[in-house]
Amino acid sequence: MAASEDVLWDADDKSLQMVTRLRRIGVTAGFLGFLGLVLWTDSDATWVLYAGAFYLLGEIAYWAWDRRRLVDACIVPGEADGPARLRLRRVGGQITEHDPHRVVRVVLIHDNVHDVARLRLSVHGRQLLFGRPARPPGLTTWRRACPKAKVSDRAARWGMPGIPD
Repeated sequence: MAASEDVLWDADDKSLQMVTRLRRIGVTAGFLGFLGLVLWTDSDATWVLYAGAFYLLGEIAYWAWDRRRLVDACIVPGEADGPARLRLRRVGGQITEHDPHRVVRVVLIHDNVHDVARLRLSVHGRQLLFGRPARPPGLTTWRRACPKAKVSDRAARWGMPGIPD
Protein backbone atom coordinates (compact mmCIF):
# COMPACT_ATOMS: atom_id res chain seq x y z
CA MET A 1 0.00 0.00 0.00
CA ALA A 2 1.38 3.37 -0.96
CA ALA A 3 1.59 6.18 1.56
CA SER A 4 -0.86 8.31 -0.44
CA GLU A 5 -3.69 5.76 -0.32
CA ASP A 6 -6.73 6.47 1.87
CA VAL A 7 -8.07 3.29 3.46
CA LEU A 8 -11.86 3.33 3.46
CA TRP A 9 -12.57 -0.26 4.50
CA ASP A 10 -10.28 -2.85 6.09
CA ALA A 11 -11.94 -6.14 7.07
CA ASP A 12 -10.83 -7.97 10.20
CA ASP A 13 -10.69 -11.37 8.46
CA LYS A 14 -9.35 -11.49 4.90
CA SER A 15 -8.93 -15.24 4.41
CA LEU A 16 -11.07 -17.70 2.46
CA GLN A 17 -11.19 -20.10 5.45
CA MET A 18 -11.07 -23.10 3.11
CA VAL A 19 -9.37 -25.45 5.61
CA THR A 20 -12.11 -25.07 8.22
CA ARG A 21 -14.81 -25.31 5.54
CA LEU A 22 -13.31 -28.50 4.05
CA ARG A 23 -12.88 -29.99 7.52
CA ARG A 24 -16.52 -29.24 8.34
CA ILE A 25 -17.69 -30.78 5.05
CA GLY A 26 -15.54 -33.88 5.61
CA VAL A 27 -16.76 -34.46 9.16
CA THR A 28 -20.39 -33.96 8.15
CA ALA A 29 -20.06 -36.24 5.12
CA GLY A 30 -18.39 -38.94 7.23
CA PHE A 31 -21.07 -38.71 9.92
CA LEU A 32 -23.92 -38.83 7.41
CA GLY A 33 -22.26 -41.74 5.57
CA PHE A 34 -21.89 -43.68 8.81
CA LEU A 35 -25.49 -42.88 9.77
CA GLY A 36 -26.62 -43.99 6.31
CA LEU A 37 -24.82 -47.35 6.69
CA VAL A 38 -26.28 -47.92 10.15
CA LEU A 39 -29.82 -47.12 9.05
CA TRP A 40 -29.51 -48.85 5.67
CA THR A 41 -30.22 -52.30 7.15
CA ASP A 42 -33.45 -51.35 8.95
CA SER A 43 -35.10 -48.70 6.80
CA ASP A 44 -34.97 -46.52 3.76
CA ALA A 45 -32.00 -44.23 4.41
CA THR A 46 -32.07 -42.18 1.24
CA TRP A 47 -33.00 -39.11 3.30
CA VAL A 48 -29.47 -39.19 4.74
CA LEU A 49 -28.01 -38.93 1.25
CA TYR A 50 -30.38 -36.09 0.40
CA ALA A 51 -29.47 -34.27 3.61
CA GLY A 52 -25.77 -34.62 2.80
CA ALA A 53 -26.30 -33.38 -0.76
CA PHE A 54 -28.31 -30.36 0.45
CA TYR A 55 -25.65 -29.55 3.02
CA LEU A 56 -22.90 -29.77 0.39
CA LEU A 57 -24.87 -27.53 -1.99
CA GLY A 58 -25.42 -25.03 0.82
CA GLU A 59 -21.68 -24.92 1.61
CA ILE A 60 -20.84 -24.42 -2.08
CA ALA A 61 -23.38 -21.60 -2.39
CA TYR A 62 -22.04 -19.91 0.75
CA TRP A 63 -18.45 -20.24 -0.50
CA ALA A 64 -19.40 -18.70 -3.87
CA TRP A 65 -21.14 -15.80 -2.11
CA ASP A 66 -18.43 -15.28 0.52
CA ARG A 67 -15.52 -15.18 -1.93
CA ARG A 68 -17.08 -12.14 -3.60
CA ARG A 69 -17.27 -10.09 -0.41
CA LEU A 70 -15.03 -7.05 -0.02
CA VAL A 71 -12.10 -7.17 2.37
CA ASP A 72 -10.68 -3.74 1.71
CA ALA A 73 -11.44 -0.56 -0.17
CA CYS A 74 -9.07 2.34 -0.67
CA ILE A 75 -8.63 5.43 -2.78
CA VAL A 76 -5.49 5.28 -4.92
CA PRO A 77 -4.03 8.08 -7.03
CA GLY A 78 -4.69 7.80 -10.76
CA GLU A 79 -1.97 6.99 -13.23
CA ALA A 80 -0.21 9.87 -14.98
CA ASP A 81 -1.83 12.53 -12.78
CA GLY A 82 -5.30 11.19 -13.60
CA PRO A 83 -8.25 11.21 -11.23
CA ALA A 84 -8.17 9.09 -8.08
CA ARG A 85 -9.62 5.59 -8.28
CA LEU A 86 -11.55 3.45 -5.80
CA ARG A 87 -9.75 0.11 -5.48
CA LEU A 88 -11.82 -2.79 -4.14
CA ARG A 89 -10.30 -6.14 -3.16
CA ARG A 90 -12.40 -9.23 -2.58
CA VAL A 91 -11.79 -12.33 -0.49
CA GLY A 92 -11.05 -14.40 -3.60
CA GLY A 93 -8.22 -11.99 -4.53
CA GLN A 94 -9.99 -10.12 -7.34
CA ILE A 95 -9.09 -6.42 -7.45
CA THR A 96 -11.22 -3.94 -9.33
CA GLU A 97 -10.90 -0.19 -9.73
CA HIS A 98 -13.84 2.18 -10.10
CA ASP A 99 -14.43 5.87 -10.50
CA PRO A 100 -15.35 7.17 -7.02
CA HIS A 101 -17.88 9.52 -8.63
CA ARG A 102 -19.87 6.48 -9.80
CA VAL A 103 -20.46 5.24 -6.25
CA VAL A 104 -24.18 5.68 -5.62
CA ARG A 105 -24.63 4.62 -2.01
CA VAL A 106 -22.55 3.62 0.99
CA VAL A 107 -24.27 2.17 4.07
CA LEU A 108 -22.38 1.19 7.21
CA ILE A 109 -24.40 -1.08 9.48
CA HIS A 110 -23.09 -0.93 13.05
CA ASP A 111 -23.51 -4.01 15.21
CA ASN A 112 -24.65 -2.85 18.61
CA VAL A 113 -23.37 -5.96 20.39
CA HIS A 114 -19.85 -6.18 18.97
CA ASP A 115 -17.74 -3.24 17.90
CA VAL A 116 -17.86 -4.05 14.17
CA ALA A 117 -19.68 -2.77 11.12
CA ARG A 118 -20.78 -4.23 7.80
CA LEU A 119 -20.50 -2.42 4.49
CA ARG A 120 -23.09 -2.16 1.69
CA LEU A 121 -21.67 -0.44 -1.37
CA SER A 122 -23.59 0.39 -4.56
CA VAL A 123 -21.62 1.34 -7.66
CA HIS A 124 -23.60 2.64 -10.66
CA GLY A 125 -24.18 -0.12 -13.18
CA ARG A 126 -22.99 -2.91 -10.87
CA GLN A 127 -24.57 -5.14 -8.31
CA LEU A 128 -24.65 -4.37 -4.61
CA LEU A 129 -21.30 -5.17 -2.98
CA PHE A 130 -21.00 -6.47 0.58
CA GLY A 131 -18.04 -6.08 2.91
CA ARG A 132 -16.88 -8.49 5.55
CA PRO A 133 -17.15 -7.23 9.15
CA ALA A 134 -14.57 -4.61 10.15
CA ARG A 135 -13.96 -1.83 12.63
CA PRO A 136 -16.39 1.03 11.92
CA PRO A 137 -14.68 3.64 9.71
CA GLY A 138 -15.49 7.32 9.72
CA LEU A 139 -18.26 8.54 7.45
CA THR A 140 -16.37 11.72 6.58
CA THR A 141 -13.67 9.69 4.84
CA TRP A 142 -16.30 8.04 2.64
CA ARG A 143 -18.01 11.39 1.98
CA ARG A 144 -14.73 13.00 0.97
CA ALA A 145 -13.67 10.06 -1.22
CA CYS A 146 -17.05 9.54 -2.96
CA PRO A 147 -18.62 13.02 -3.23
CA LYS A 148 -21.70 11.97 -5.25
CA ALA A 149 -22.59 9.00 -3.05
CA LYS A 150 -25.31 8.96 -0.43
CA VAL A 151 -23.30 7.97 2.65
CA SER A 152 -25.21 6.85 5.73
CA ASP A 153 -24.99 4.57 8.70
CA ARG A 154 -27.51 2.77 10.82
CA ALA A 155 -27.63 0.46 13.77
CA ALA A 156 -28.25 -3.23 13.29
CA ARG A 157 -31.86 -4.40 13.57
CA TRP A 158 -31.35 -6.42 16.74
CA GLY A 159 -30.81 -5.35 20.29
CA MET A 160 -28.42 -6.21 23.06
CA PRO A 161 -28.86 -9.71 24.46
CA GLY A 162 -30.90 -9.69 27.63
CA ILE A 163 -31.98 -6.07 27.27
CA PRO A 164 -35.43 -5.41 25.85
CA ASP A 165 -35.58 -2.98 22.93
